[in-house]
Amino acid sequence: MEYLAFDIGNSDVVIAGNKNNQWKSLLRIPSERCTKVDFFISEIRKLKNSLPDSDTDLQAIIISSVVPELTRILPVEIEDVFGIKPFLINSASYGAIDMKIDNPHEIGSDLVANAVAAYDRFRDSVVVVDFGTALTFTTIDNTGTILGVAIAPGVYTAMRSLAGNTALLPEIPLELPDSVIGKNTVHAMQAGIMFGFAGLVEGILKRIRKETGKCKIISTGGLSQVMTPLHHLFDAIDPHLTLEGMKLIYISTKKSRK
Repeated sequence: MEYLAFDIGNSDVVIAGNKNNQWKSLLRIPSERCTKVDFFISEIRKLKNSLPDSDTDLQAIIISSVVPELTRILPVEIEDVFGIKPFLINSASYGAIDMKIDNPHEIGSDLVANAVAAYDRFRDSVVVVDFGTALTFTTIDNTGTILGVAIAPGVYTAMRSLAGNTALLPEIPLELPDSVIGKNTVHAMQAGIMFGFAGLVEGILKRIRKETGKCKIISTGGLSQVMTPLHHLFDAIDPHLTLEGMKLIYISTKKSRK
């Protein structure tokens, strides 16, 4: 295995390995559990011990984090377990990535990674739709410049908020129902949330294209493949887009430092 990536998000820490330019998900840990450092260390030690010897000869460990508390504590623990100082993606490592945004340090490293991977794939204007804890739309022009981002609550976030603040509404599986007209509580919530978000995505993309012109659309994130009513809008669906962008940023930074 050449690269080990830790994508530290608000909901989960996703750990994946890259070998022969292929990503493989290895472990997913709820982010809130990673604040208990002993638990995190135990889990990644188990992961390391489960890897074949050929997969422990790493070129680099790469970290993207949008959780400041975990950014402070986890890199040290990762280095202790694997014996390799991780490469942490932050504003200092964005290098030659152009951004037409007010404060580059405010943009999440995951969104920058998405943008880098998407532009590398198409070499053209592209919008990345990321179905994560937040639903994000990152717009990149045909030179690779990040023009800006639109952020909405993620599908899971909306569902949990609805269920948590309404006594009679349960948490539901996020599956696309056959009809938008709900026949029971679960069906009604699925119809409202899933088709509602489909409409939101279509509306935002329509406005982005009105402002920027023709562009490619790529989606990523856990629910990207579930949102089938939107698949005709996407030029590609890539669940590993963030990980690929993390790798590309690391390689670019390494080259620039030689």
